[in-house]
Amino acid sequence: MALFNLNDLHLFVQAVDSGSFTAAARHLGIPKSTVSKRVAELEARLGVRLIQRTSRSFALTELGREFFQHAQASIIEAEMAEGIVRRHLAEPAGSVRLTASVPTAQFTLTEHLPALAVRYPKLRLSVHVTDRFVDIVQEGFDIALRSHRTPLPDSALVQRKLASHPFFILASPDYVSVHGQPRRPEELAQHATIMTSLTEDLWRLYSGGDEVLVALQSVMAADEPYVLMEMAMSGLGITCLPTSVCRKALADGRLVRVLPEWTAGSIETTILMPHRRGQLPAVRAVVDFLAERLAG
Repeated sequence: MALFNLNDLHLFVQAVDSGSFTAAARHLGIPKSTVSKRVAELEARLGVRLIQRTSRSFALTELGREFFQHAQASIIEAEMAEGIVRRHLAEPAGSVRLTASVPTAQFTLTEHLPALAVRYPKLRLSVHVTDRFVDIVQEGFDIALRSHRTPLPDSALVQRKLASHPFFILASPDYVSVHGQPRRPEELAQHATIMTSLTEDLWRLYSGGDEVLVALQSVMAADEPYVLMEMAMSGLGITCLPTSVCRKALADGRLVRVLPEWTAGSIETTILMPHRRGQLPAVRAVVDFLAERLAG
């Protein structure tokens, strides 16, 4: 069992530095009786008198002066140790495990990872990419980055929405040049379309307050957005993709919007965290960084 604790040393040092129990109590915002009692208990545990005090005087004994020097050094060392911890917490460090689906990792996450590494050089991020369902609590992940068209179910996980990406209707410039640009949603039925499944033959489109269901003629299908985008860029037909996937292809002219006033709904990007891990400084740093970079 420790002979004394740092709180006792702190009160003793403060009393000596202040010149009286009254001044120390005023500085610390506690009753004078507390300071006096704790110093007396410290002396009792040590079995020596550290301070000679009367109603008019307050002076260290010879042993008290020597003890004060060491006590003061101990308090300084303790404050330095606390400062190291606080600086560590201020600069996120350690490992963070994140899981994301293949499309989310490819099109939403990957391009931002170099900037994350530069901002937090002491942080190590492990990214697990899979399209299977991941139970982040059971499998020990700190963060899951999910993209979803329907609301996520209620759970004990912390949810933080990052962005919403509308689905654009898209084709290559060559396809539009050869086959023309449809002017109304109904005209999509006259065009080749690339779908997520050969059994899919309808798109629900939105424009302002208008909503329309259009029948389609699919010529090819793929259940992965990168493949859909590549087929559309090759001129096979019209497809629909979220802006998170197609923005670069649109920016460099490999794809153009068809019926630009219409969208096919949207997809949300959300971060999920187990409650306790979401409080860790390194996890918070990653979440805040992604919220900053992906917000939209």
